Amino acid sequence: MHPVDDVTDYAIAAPTVTTVPVVGTDAVFPVARVFCIGRNYAEHAIEMGHDPDREPPFFFTKPADAVVPSGSRLDFPRQTQDLHHEIELVVALGEGGRDIEVDDALEHVFGYAVGLDMTRRDLQAVAKKAGRPWDMAKGFDESAPCSPIRTVQDVGHPDEGAIWLRINDEPRQEGNLDQQIWKVPEAIGYLSTLVTLRAGDLIMTGTPAGVGPVEPGDRLEGHIDGVGDLSVSYEPATSG
Repeated sequence: MHPVDDVTDYAIAAPTVTTVPVVGTDAVFPVARVFCIGRNYAEHAIEMGHDPDREPPFFFTKPADAVVPSGSRLDFPRQTQDLHHEIELVVALGEGGRDIEVDDALEHVFGYAVGLDMTRRDLQAVAKKAGRPWDMAKGFDESAPCSPIRTVQDVGHPDEGAIWLRINDEPRQEGNLDQQIWKVPEAIGYLSTLVTLRAGDLIMTGTPAGVGPVEPGDRLEGHIDGVGDLSVSYEPATSG
C-alpha cells in the first residue's frame, strides 16, 4: 500500500463528499459522520416505553450520504410500512477531539441546523425483538434531511426555544430545547469518550414527543427558534 497522491491512483471513482450549505456564505460544510443521541427528551422516552431518568446517553449512526437538503422531494423508503418522523437540533462540529471536557465542548461547535431522523419503525421493532442491531431502521438512504447550517457567530449556542414539526400543516411534534435530558456540551463530552470526534461530524440531539407516521405524498415542515426551518416532501404513492 502507498499514499494516494492523485485521483488516478483510486481503483474506482472517489465518493462524492456530502455537504450542507452555510447560511450567509457561499461555503459548504463537508459532512464527515452523523451521530444521533437516542431518547434525549423525557416525554419522548416515555412515549417509547422507557424510563426518562438521566441514564447514560446512547448513540447510533447514519452514513454521511443519508444527509439531504431542505426542499428535497424524496422517494418513500423501501421495505417499510411504518415510517416515522423525528425533528431534531443538529450540532455541526468545526473541531474534533477526544475526552473533551464539558466546559470546553462548545468551543468545538461550528454551528447548528434543523434535522430529521427518519426511522423505519417497523424494522426497528423487529430488530429490537430479535436482539439484533437496528442500523437499517435508521441509516437508510435519505434518512437525515438537514437545513442549512447557521454558524455560532450568527446564532450563538441555542439551549432553549421552540422545536416543532408539522405534516401537511397539521402540528405533530412540539417541544423546547430546554427539555433535553443531556445538553449539547454534555453530549459532545460523553461522545468524545467513545470515539475521537472530527471536524465535519454532525450530532443529532434527540427528538421531543409526538413522533408518528409519515405517508407517501406528505409534506414535512420543521422549525427551531433561532436556528431555522426545514421542509421535505415525499413522492406520492404510485398506482398499480
